[in-house]
Amino acid sequence: MWQYKISSSLPSSRFIEVSFSAPVSSDSTTVCLPLWRPGRYELGNFAKNVRDFKVTDEKGALLSFVKTEKSSWEINTANIKQLTVSFNYYAAQPDAGACWTDISLLYVNPVHCMPYLPGELHTTCELIVDVPSHWTIACGLPKMEGNKLLAKDFHELVDSPFFAGTELQHDFYSVNDINFHIWIHGNAKPDFEKIKKDFEGFTKVQLAMMDSFPVKDYHFLILTLPYRFYHGVEHITSTVLALGPGYALMEPELYNDLMGVASHELFHVWNVKTLRPVDFNEYDYAGENYSRLGWVYEGFTTYYGDLFLARSGFFSKNDWFAEVNTRFQKHFDNDARFRYSVADSSFDTWLDGYVPGIPYRKTNIYDEGSIIAMMLDLYIRRASNHQFSLDTLFKRLYNDFAPHHRGYREQDVKAIAIEMSDEGVSVIFEKYISGVESYEPLLNELLNFVGCYVSRVPSKLTQERSFGFKTIQEGGLTKVASVYPRSIAELAGIAKDDEIAAVNGWKVEGNLNDLLKQNNSVALTVFSQKRMKEVSIVATDNRYFDTVKIESITDASEAQRAAFKNWTNL
Repeated sequence: MWQYKISSSLPSSRFIEVSFSAPVSSDSTTVCLPLWRPGRYELGNFAKNVRDFKVTDEKGALLSFVKTEKSSWEINTANIKQLTVSFNYYAAQPDAGACWTDISLLYVNPVHCMPYLPGELHTTCELIVDVPSHWTIACGLPKMEGNKLLAKDFHELVDSPFFAGTELQHDFYSVNDINFHIWIHGNAKPDFEKIKKDFEGFTKVQLAMMDSFPVKDYHFLILTLPYRFYHGVEHITSTVLALGPGYALMEPELYNDLMGVASHELFHVWNVKTLRPVDFNEYDYAGENYSRLGWVYEGFTTYYGDLFLARSGFFSKNDWFAEVNTRFQKHFDNDARFRYSVADSSFDTWLDGYVPGIPYRKTNIYDEGSIIAMMLDLYIRRASNHQFSLDTLFKRLYNDFAPHHRGYREQDVKAIAIEMSDEGVSVIFEKYISGVESYEPLLNELLNFVGCYVSRVPSKLTQERSFGFKTIQEGGLTKVASVYPRSIAELAGIAKDDEIAAVNGWKVEGNLNDLLKQNNSVALTVFSQKRMKEVSIVATDNRYFDTVKIESITDASEAQRAAFKNWTNL
């Protein structure tokens, strides 16, 4: 058995104390820290947060060691039976995927700070959370006496974040004899009755689709922060959701965020926590776990996270359309959709998937994948006259692979899609998943089946519609956020991050659109890399950055309306 202990003797320092003890039987032992955390497909290099690393034997004598790689240490263990590694870990990242400590909360995502011995990851693990006895511990792991948590192996241990604190608010609801716990920390006044009712709604819809749930108990660990924030991370028996500001938790905008991220992360219990691509059917924490299937494990989840809220009755038709429109707008605004496929972008999450990156290089597996999921769903429904759908495809994929702990491949998804529809569905895999052709023609064709279409209207903002650049307000300045490729703005020399200071000699003070719409020909005063320049641009008939929406066909047929109802329950 491996034994771990976590404590926080001086929370204001933001350091936690970590110790790890394990039996050894060789003259030299390698100890590692994970390089990344499942749920975020990029290297995290958590060893950068380690300080005061030391190793002792069973008698407390110091052992010599040498660092062999950035997250690996080779320790001299000749003539000893057990080693203990100890260090301080900087826990100062209050989001849904990291670690945080203060006077009222110890929050740890163990994958950040739990060492392991390579090749022995299926060893049973015991974790002692060393906090005062009156503190409450919230975690998906079973709790033993004395604040001990028990994991069947290292994989389960590092997939089990915990909250320990004095201010945790708790309630639960049950569906199909499964208890779903809701834990909330922070400056929030939750209406638990409303939360439980709405959570129960999407939970019932998800369990009805899948027929079973992989675990006996589940925990929503909700960290409310004092500022605007939105983040969620999936685990097999829990999820951590970070939202803010906490005092606005029950207000419509933030409450919708809570519902959206909670529904999304719950579906991950099936999609990626239990059913995984063959690429990382068992996680390798020592390096990148590349996969071209992000459009399934994140795209499908994004699609269903919102659709379940419609099917449960939480979202109205307009509410659900608003979520779909967000995905559509990002897709159509991103010229990279003609350069880099969603499958290639999935592979490259390990390169630059979670930062903006260079303009128009890659697509987003969440947004693109959700539209791919929609097209597959509608194609299968249309071809099978609603006998099959993406629901039945995913459930079949899950039942074929997850119970047997086998990873799936793209050809497995494709084969089931063909079986449930026809050979024509292959076009989605060839042209839109692995290819870079425009989604719009097929998307419109499929949406027509359910009485909808893609609406494109000119942007209300002159800089976007007529000149081809988007802006943001930053520190009181109007800065260029993106420039449409080969647009009037780009050809005139306007670039991302430029500051638009004046239009025709008039200072820009949050009124750029008003100044631009007065004339088709304008002179812009621009600061580029802190150097002022004058740029002349003249509008033409070209149009950029359309506003894109899903709309209902006004005179949809009875069959189209019935198909929409079958699809969404709206």
